[in-house]
Amino acid sequence: MCGIIGYVGERPAAELILNGLKRLEYRGYDSSGIALVNSDLYLQKKIGKIAELESSFDASKLKKYCTGIGHTRWATHGAPSDINAHPHTDCNDEIAIAHNGIIENYSSIKKMLIEHKHKIKSETDTEVIVHLIEFFYQKYSLLDSVLKALAELEGTYGIVVISKKEPHKIIAAKKGSPLILGIGDHEMILASDASAIIEHTHKVIYFEDNEVIELEKDSFKTYNLEKKNIEKKIEDVEWDIKSIEKQGYAHFMLKEIFEQPETITNAFRGRILPDTGSIRLDGLNLTEDDLNNIDRITFIACGTSWHAGLIGEYLIEEYARIPVEVEYASEFRYRKPILRKGELAIVISQSGETADTLAGLIEAKTLGVKVLGITNVVGSTIARETDGGMYIHAGPEIGVASTKAFTSQVTVLILLTLMLARRREKTAEETKEYIRHLKEIPEKVKSILKNENLIREIAEQFKNNTNFLYLGRGIQFPVALEGALKLKEISYVHAEGYPAAEMKHGPIALIDENMPVVIIAPRDEVYSKIISNMEEIKARNGRIIAIAFEGDEEVKKYSDHVIYVPGVRKMFTPLITAIPLQLLAYHIAVLRGCDVDQPRNLAKSVTVE
Repeated sequence: MCGIIGYVGERPAAELILNGLKRLEYRGYDSSGIALVNSDLYLQKKIGKIAELESSFDASKLKKYCTGIGHTRWATHGAPSDINAHPHTDCNDEIAIAHNGIIENYSSIKKMLIEHKHKIKSETDTEVIVHLIEFFYQKYSLLDSVLKALAELEGTYGIVVISKKEPHKIIAAKKGSPLILGIGDHEMILASDASAIIEHTHKVIYFEDNEVIELEKDSFKTYNLEKKNIEKKIEDVEWDIKSIEKQGYAHFMLKEIFEQPETITNAFRGRILPDTGSIRLDGLNLTEDDLNNIDRITFIACGTSWHAGLIGEYLIEEYARIPVEVEYASEFRYRKPILRKGELAIVISQSGETADTLAGLIEAKTLGVKVLGITNVVGSTIARETDGGMYIHAGPEIGVASTKAFTSQVTVLILLTLMLARRREKTAEETKEYIRHLKEIPEKVKSILKNENLIREIAEQFKNNTNFLYLGRGIQFPVALEGALKLKEISYVHAEGYPAAEMKHGPIALIDENMPVVIIAPRDEVYSKIISNMEEIKARNGRIIAIAFEGDEEVKKYSDHVIYVPGVRKMFTPLITAIPLQLLAYHIAVLRGCDVDQPRNLAKSVTVE
């Protein structure tokens, strides 16, 4: 949640910060603000998207300010408003702070500050931090004041702090919220993620929890909370600026849907050995004994990543014959899970910063099992804190509703399945055959994308419906859940995914001529059961949109609309059936006039509980 940027250098800061906020807006877009310092402090905050902030002042008239911070907000404490927008300032408008996270003991701190005559203006937990820094700033430097303030805080934070008393300096700190430093030529750029940095430099530093950073234009120092120096490694970001631009597409989401032939390829490139039928996943950091002795796997994830984990459960149990559990990270952390020696925990998160998933990671490590991560973001907290893992190599995903990251996660889980199956159930020849089919998937996805116009026409007929059911059996059940989630996220249409057999246990009561039912119906071992479900729906005047293999005439008899996809082996069907569901949700949302890339109430990375 929330996007943070800070700049100190020789260039005018206002325009650079504004452009950085636009790159970060997918992290939150309830309100935004900018603070600049020189001999004075300039502050501007506005409810709404970055465009509202940009139109409220003229950046060209602020060229004297070469140090500043900016923030784009996803509201937690306090409703979206100008006054609750960040940055927040102290009583004398000398210090400004932007914050991502939640301060759990803000009420007691606020009470103390009010007793000391501090004037609290907003409803946010963030504002107490800047007043606490002000409290110490009467006697100490900005750095020392921040350190003393942090010692009083309970909760999570990524903060950037500036002061007009020390106008060529930024102090930042991290605990549970991401911060990345970009090192430029006589300038430093600090941000929540690399998207705001790579336009200016590819040299970055990733920070760990409980680290404090002191920035000037030509130097940086990193400390722990006891003010001991910490050496940091400079790394290179591989993304380029084109990867975070729309490149002619109407929306980032549509661009990312159409990137999937490439991103699926990237997920398996270099990891398959077709000649030997082997899978190479070097980043797992597991010995042969570790791999051979796994007796249970637990996936821990949220949202779309949880759906990918469910697919992983079906795959690994069927093909590798290893028991699998899939846990909601938000529930896992608050009960007493049982993990034992010989078991493996795998956390899945596109951003690598999801708060509940990180808490699940910590809980699993506390229980003494090895923990792997599946993530997209190099240098993310999950990538650093796990014992090993796999990057999905999907590239930046800007659309809030995940598309290419989902299919990349599924691809990586297929690779993991094949690697484990090769050790237990499958011969080299069988694995070679699976690898051959996997290599064909990107071209098959391209053929589905060519049907976009047909899917748009179907969306036109259903754009005004307010309820949908999505049904699938077996490995298609998680795909149904994901399809329903996509529709909910971006079109605000109520949609529910169910195992098709569960329809008769309640949801069938909802079916009438006004209820569209999306049924995923590949030809597999439960195909006849799906046909039976379709007959039951048609008997109650339900309207069916079917996802079926090319050439399937039987499905046509019971469907109002059929979206055909290429036939593939069962293992790979989620990569094929998910694509039309993404396009259907996208086009319904566009036709309803919704903001596809930045749907209401959502943000890309949930870094607060």
